[in-house]
Amino acid sequence: MLIIGELINGMFSNISRALKERNKEVIQKCALAQVEAGADALDVNCGPSSKDPVTDMQWLIETIQEVTDKPLSIDSSKPKVIEAGLKICKARAIINSTTSDQDKMDTLIPLAIKYNARLIGLTINAKGIPQNKDQRLELAATIVSNCVEKGFAPEELYLDPIVLPVNVAQSQMYDILESIREFKIISEPSPKAVVGLSNVSQGTLSRSLVNRTFLAMAIAFGLDAAILDPQDKELMDTLITSELLLNRHIYCDSYLDAYRKK
Repeated sequence: MLIIGELINGMFSNISRALKERNKEVIQKCALAQVEAGADALDVNCGPSSKDPVTDMQWLIETIQEVTDKPLSIDSSKPKVIEAGLKICKARAIINSTTSDQDKMDTLIPLAIKYNARLIGLTINAKGIPQNKDQRLELAATIVSNCVEKGFAPEELYLDPIVLPVNVAQSQMYDILESIREFKIISEPSPKAVVGLSNVSQGTLSRSLVNRTFLAMAIAFGLDAAILDPQDKELMDTLITSELLLNRHIYCDSYLDAYRKK
């Protein structure tokens, strides 16, 4: 499974402060710690307080690339910020993200093609967050069909069902899981599925427990990628064990260590 580290985000006070002060050490330590913990890629987000997101995004990417060659997920709602990041990425990037709104797809799918980037597609549009599985699948199909029409391979697309906090949307949890499974039958070859995992536990008291339980369930429903905190060791142990139980790895008594060393 593709593990995308979530911690380089201007919404976190340490990252926001480091960004304002141009403190490379904080950013680089965060990047390396996530890679060491098992991240395959790193999400990069300037946060809402950035006054110059184009410059800030480029500084973040350059700073991270000084210490690691892991792929970067360029996380912004602004296409010009995304393209500024794509221009300087050394490894193949991920665009995070397009919605199913036509103007967004018309801009970001061609960008993904131009820069040979993978693409995250959110099953959301200007009308808001979908309230059931059928709405999610309808929006997902819209994104897939636009990708196909524009010449972007569906297997390079990661569909996000929009995970909501369990304390406000408990009744939607099973629909979200079912959406992950049914994304795979929209097209052949099929798109992949990704979640922003920490959303499910927002506002709850047992965040790590909620996160790792939902992650195990989502993996069983066919999840391919997750944006998460790789430094949560229990969460990572749950991920590794879930994949083991689905016969994706060979069992040995030291399977956790073996996975981390691969």
